[in-house]
Amino acid sequence: MSPLPAPYAPTVREGHGGPFVVLEGVSGVGKSTLTRLLAKRLGATAIHTLPDPHTRLSSAINAQLRRLPQFAFYLSGLLHASDVVREALRAGPVVADRYASSIMACHAAVNRVDLDQVKDLLAPFKPYLLAPDVTFYLASSDRSLKERMGTKTDLKQDDTDLFAVPDRLASLRANFKAVAEEDPSASPLPTDGRSPDRLVDDIIKHLEARRA
Repeated sequence: MSPLPAPYAPTVREGHGGPFVVLEGVSGVGKSTLTRLLAKRLGATAIHTLPDPHTRLSSAINAQLRRLPQFAFYLSGLLHASDVVREALRAGPVVADRYASSIMACHAAVNRVDLDQVKDLLAPFKPYLLAPDVTFYLASSDRSLKERMGTKTDLKQDDTDLFAVPDRLASLRANFKAVAEEDPSASPLPTDGRSPDRLVDDIIKHLEARRA
């Protein structure tokens, strides 16, 4: 893959206080809770992909734009997230709630587009994206997911669509599985029957084992 033209290459900064950890998976699986707890335990910066200013625009984008401009918006947010991560890593670890895998898996599922076509759209921009040290792919049963949804106080359209839109959940799971199989940073993380604190313990053990 050819490098990006110099004016569009990412800024390279000295210092790396990593690791850069990503939590991936379908809506409601527990990413936001684990991001908050893990960031606190690691003394890390927590970010969400999409970070501001994109976050507050996403609902209108989803409702008003067609597939390609919608993808361009999310790609822009992902590239911005990579810049935010690079800057934050100068101070210490970073934990991201979603990253490139979600952009691909979710766009393909929501818009009923073949995942390989989405990968091809993203491919020219991959040199800009900072690679995570570890990406934990959270997974749960339908029963556990429905239980978590029942306790969420900030339900969004993505959450309710999981079970309301035919085949949405199955498509998302298939897409995340396919993306994870090609992700060198991937680490599966089953969540059923494990508390958030237990899951954070397991994540930290995994990170410590990598450093050993």
